[in-house]
Amino acid sequence: MLLVDLGPIAQLRAGRLGRRLPQLYVGLVAYGVSLAMMYRGDLGLAPWDVLHSGLIQHLPITIGEAVVLMSFVVLLLWIPLRETPGLGTISNALVVGFSADLTLALVDPPDAIVLRVGLMVGGVVLCGLASALYIGAQLGRGPRDGLMTGFARHTGHSLRLVRTALEVTVVVIGVLLGGTIGLGTVLYALAIGPLTQLWLPAWTIDVGPGPDRSPDAAGA
Repeated sequence: MLLVDLGPIAQLRAGRLGRRLPQLYVGLVAYGVSLAMMYRGDLGLAPWDVLHSGLIQHLPITIGEAVVLMSFVVLLLWIPLRETPGLGTISNALVVGFSADLTLALVDPPDAIVLRVGLMVGGVVLCGLASALYIGAQLGRGPRDGLMTGFARHTGHSLRLVRTALEVTVVVIGVLLGGTIGLGTVLYALAIGPLTQLWLPAWTIDVGPGPDRSPDAAGA
C-alpha cells in the first residue's frame, strides 16, 4: 500500500472513513501521550518539543498549549508555501497538545532514573507508532510535516536536508529559550525515522489513486 497525495476533499471522498478516522485520532492521542512521557522522563525532548518547552519558560501556558500555539503559527507559514490543510492537519494542531496536557495531569514525574529512562525510551517508541498511525490514515499532513514538504518543494532541496535544517533551527531556538535537551533528543533524532518506517506499511490504509486527482486535490 502506498501513501498518496490527496487534497482535503479527496481525502474524505477516498472512503474507508470508518477505519481511517479512528486510526487518525488514536495516533494523534498517542502522539500527545508520547510527548508527555518524554517530558516526564526529563532526559531530553524531540526537537520541536525543545522549542515548546522553551516557550513555556516565558509564557503563562502549558506544554500542550505551546504545541497548539506553535501548530497554528506554523500553519500561517503554509500560506506563502501554498500548502493545503486537511482534516488530519487541523486535528493534529489541536489533539496532540490536549492529549499531552491530559497525560501530564495524570502522570507524576518519577524520581528513579530507571523510570525516567523507561519513560524516555517508551515515549520515543510510542511516537514512532503514533506517527505511523496518523500518517497511514491518509487524512492530511501535520503542520510541521507540511512545513517541511512545502519548503522542500519551493527550494528544491531534499526532504532530509530540509527536515534537518528545520529541526536544528527549532532546537537552537528552544535551547536559547531554556528548553529541555538531552539524551532523549539524540535518541529521538536517531530512532524516530526507522521506527515510523518500520510500522508505516502495516498501518497505511489503501485508498487507491483517489476519486479526485484534479489540481484541486493536490497539496494535502
